[in-house]
Amino acid sequence: MAAAVSSRVASQIILALNCGSSSLKFGLYTVSDSNRAELLCEGEAEEVGRENGKFWLKGTACSVSEQRQFPHHGAALAYALLSLQRCHLPAPGAVGHRFVHGGPHVREHVALTPEIFEHLQAAIPYAPLHTPSALAVLDAIRHKLPAVPQIVCLDTAFHRDMPDVSRFFALPYSLQTGGLERYGFHGLSLESILPQLHPMPARLVIAHLGNGCSITAIRNGKSLDTTMGLTPTGGVMMGTRCGDLDPGVMLYLQRNGYETPEGLEDLVDKRSGFLGVSGVSSDVRQLSSVRRENSQADLALRMFCYQTRKAIAGMAAALGGIDLLVFAGGIGEHSEELRQEICRGLGFMGIDGDHRVQVVQSREDEQICKITARLSRS
Repeated sequence: MAAAVSSRVASQIILALNCGSSSLKFGLYTVSDSNRAELLCEGEAEEVGRENGKFWLKGTACSVSEQRQFPHHGAALAYALLSLQRCHLPAPGAVGHRFVHGGPHVREHVALTPEIFEHLQAAIPYAPLHTPSALAVLDAIRHKLPAVPQIVCLDTAFHRDMPDVSRFFALPYSLQTGGLERYGFHGLSLESILPQLHPMPARLVIAHLGNGCSITAIRNGKSLDTTMGLTPTGGVMMGTRCGDLDPGVMLYLQRNGYETPEGLEDLVDKRSGFLGVSGVSSDVRQLSSVRRENSQADLALRMFCYQTRKAIAGMAAALGGIDLLVFAGGIGEHSEELRQEICRGLGFMGIDGDHRVQVVQSREDEQICKITARLSRS
């Protein structure tokens, strides 16, 4: 009994928040002093700012599922905290936030301070789809739970030590020193995957394929190169994002009807990718179900598999070979059809759908929780 009490005292209650442009995911964890995380409950406010909003929460203590509109992310957070309280769950001792981009001045996971908050505000142009809502939630926590420490967990942190040859663009050096460089993303997912590999291979390629997609080369646990660059728009095509473009395409668009940054941003971030090519949906499951009778849906899927296969081969070249290819993310974990299609043609590297390939669950929220527990103790 004494040991159990001691363990309970040593544990922390951590609230992990993962904020999207129109959603707020949350998970409440208990974390032991050895940094072992156990999920108490999880939930999400969906379609924030829209009429068809939905809220759900599930855990051992209670379960909630209801239609509910949230005018903004602050309202979604307030309702999530109220729901946790109604379920008689313990109050968090620290809160961890996923931030897609910290800009040039916030490159590591860090405890929130007024100075860090200012740097995050200045970094909004680097990820305008994600950062404003994440900042709104962070600010709401400051008012709702003012005494609770907050930790900023960065998707870019994993890539902060990429070599200069993969980090810089071929632009004037003065622009690079001003923060115009390749940052890389999905770092929290990558950090959560590495401990699940036993043993961890020296030359690893991870394809995180979901609504956002990136392919990363990892040597001895360190990021060597990755497909996303300055923003999460680059790399292979995604649900609604275009991926890499010839820079001349942007100049052409500016001269032919897309004269404002807002118009271009809407095009490349919200109306391209699977949705733009297919004209049907950004959802791979829906496209897969109609690809036989819909040539544009089929083209979108074939383009995606081709681009991903090419990126994997490029990352293997950067590594000087490949020991293991890992698939993660919603598409990577659940679409065997696309995994097989991507691997088709990689036989020259000793890769096929079954050999030197592994599917690993991404645990971003658990990683946020562990980072938060570690940094809030220090």
